[in-house]
Amino acid sequence: MTNYQDYIMLSADVRFGQPCIKQTRISVYDVLNWLANGMRIPEIIEDFPELNEDQIKACLAYAADKEHKLRVA
Repeated sequence: MTNYQDYIMLSADVRFGQPCIKQTRISVYDVLNWLANGMRIPEIIEDFPELNEDQIKACLAYAADKEHKLRVA
């Protein structure tokens, strides 16, 4: 997996500053919620063809990094 920063952006102008997949208005939270509710990566891509597997995995990496930083701090 490449750096999740290659796929995730934060902008006050998009979704009220939530982390989103670059060049979309799809938030990391949206993707994590879909996965948590049982959607598989191919199903997400089918519903949102603007996404790819690397972007979805970047959302997971972002969440893991955020969780790690909370535990370390």
